Amino acid sequence: MTETTDRRRVLVLAHEGFPDRAKTAVGLLRYGPHEVVGVLDREIAESSPDARVSDYLDDVPDAPILGRADEADAFDTLVVGVAPIGGGFDRSWRPDVRRAIESGADVWAGLHYLLNEDEEFARLAAEHDVDLWDVREPPADLTVSDGEAGDVDATVVLTVGSDCSTGKMTTTMELYEAARDRGWDAGFVPTGQTGVMVAGDGIVVDRTISDFTAGATERGVLAAADHDYVFVEGQGAITHPAYSGVTCGILHGAMPDAMVLCHEAGREAVHGYESFPLAAPETLVSLYEDLARPVHEGRVVAGALNTHHLDEAAAHDAVEGFADSAGVPTTDPVRFGVGEVLDAL
Repeated sequence: MTETTDRRRVLVLAHEGFPDRAKTAVGLLRYGPHEVVGVLDREIAESSPDARVSDYLDDVPDAPILGRADEADAFDTLVVGVAPIGGGFDRSWRPDVRRAIESGADVWAGLHYLLNEDEEFARLAAEHDVDLWDVREPPADLTVSDGEAGDVDATVVLTVGSDCSTGKMTTTMELYEAARDRGWDAGFVPTGQTGVMVAGDGIVVDRTISDFTAGATERGVLAAADHDYVFVEGQGAITHPAYSGVTCGILHGAMPDAMVLCHEAGREAVHGYESFPLAAPETLVSLYEDLARPVHEGRVVAGALNTHHLDEAAAHDAVEGFADSAGVPTTDPVRFGVGEVLDAL
């Protein structure tokens, strides 16, 4: 595991994805402990040479949006902040990764494509004495779940979703930070590449052997069990045609006492699989509770709605509509805070 507790100067690669398709980039800007010196997005940089992060995101540290790594101020880490479906490496990123390594910067990537198995990158990293951190690479000693997460004294809270990219990591971080601001004794269990980069440790469960997904999640919960509240980052959706397996593994490995259902306002079909309509909120509540019950009974206690593309009035209406449908208090965690969710806990 690469040590990330030191404060680094980070350049984030998000070509042609910032901000909407660059979850890792946005997550690091919003929650990461490091200084982001720039974001690489060639499409934005070409059309708007003076573009900045603040032109696209509110309430995050500002930084320039650049077209190439060699345009950035000095940095000691390049982070691949976008992960396409399937986790592949886009060959157009290669010059920026090469430039980073040759300048002496470490490179972090949350892809299924492993940098350390790339012959050129591995050779350059050895020549320039830099680290390549493949964040998705799981530890070698994983095994199946022992079914122990339900025995911890902590209240375990898991974010679940209607789809991928609905705000589960954001909601988990907002809950964790707000709980600590209230003085609660809270822990955070990351299960995805962004959360692991923010926290500096953890297991990215979507690359584990399927038999070991629940075990990897359980390991994280048990490691945080000395806290009163443990907030676990969810992945995927139980109704997703491709990623339901990882969702079920996390659900049964974490054995949550409470769940928060995450959704993007207005989304009606599975992203990238538009022939599959999303289930109604009330259906999802029942599905998650029914699936959890045989292993450990947990309730969906709140909803978290992503309304970033709506104006204020429409956002309020969307939140109220989701709350009525799901039958639980609902908020947009970034826009309106998570006080109601913490109260529900």
